[in-house]
Formats: sequence, C-alpha cells, structure tokens
Amino acid sequence: MFGILISILAGAAMSVQGVMNTRLGEGIGAFEANAFVQATAAALAAAALIFHRDGSFSALGGVPWYYMLGGALGLVITLTVMLGMRVLTPATAVSIILVSQLLTAGAIDALGLMGAERVPLTWSKAAGAALMIAGVIIFKR
Repeated sequence: MFGILISILAGAAMSVQGVMNTRLGEGIGAFEANAFVQATAAALAAAALIFHRDGSFSALGGVPWYYMLGGALGLVITLTVMLGMRVLTPATAVSIILVSQLLTAGAIDALGLMGAERVPLTWSKAAGAALMIAGVIIFKR
C-alpha cells in the first residue's frame, strides 16, 4: 500500500511541478527556470543529507558509469516537460508523458535492462498500453 500511495504522490507532484516550472519559464526563460529548479533541488538534496544518509558517495566507483546519468536526465525531463506543457495543455502533455513513461518502463521490464527483473510482455499489458494511447487520442480531440 505504501508503494501505491507514494507513487500517487509522485504523480501529483510531477504534474504540479510541471505547471509551476512552465510558468516560471514563461517569466524568466525556459533554460533559466531549468537551472533554477535544478539548483534548488541540488541544494535541498544536499541539505537532506544532513538529516538522513543511507549510503556513501565513496561507493560511486562501484556502480556502472551510466547509472550516474540520472542527473543529466533530470535536466532533460524538467526542460522537456516545461516545453511540452507550454505547447500543449498540462493535461495533454502529462497524458502523453504518462504513456511514454509506461511504454519505456515496460520495455525496461521486458528486456530486464539496468538490472531490472525481467517481466514478460503479455497481451494484456500490450492491450492496456494500446487503450492508454487510444485514451490520449480521444482526450486530445
């Protein structure tokens, strides 16, 4: 149940953040807003380390180098969400983002990428993804 609740919170926070970042970008510029958002997140993450640590930076050498690209992807995510919401409506942009997330996560599961447990792609999962895509098309019209 905790996983479901925290995932609901994550989805809601991402949608609210996307709109906030988009409006900030309209006021100060998309790249400036992205830099501000990333810097704020970095400062808060560093401050959180004062209160909670569950690992060590010295272990960075023991993980594959490409796992460290998550920060770079954070920049891509923030900027593309802002630009997508600026061109589309927030609801349309988020619905397309969700479908893209689901399809990408399904591929990661099906292929067992980056150490994920391999979860076979079934017809019901493919049908569910197709229904989501159809829903986005209907929603957009």
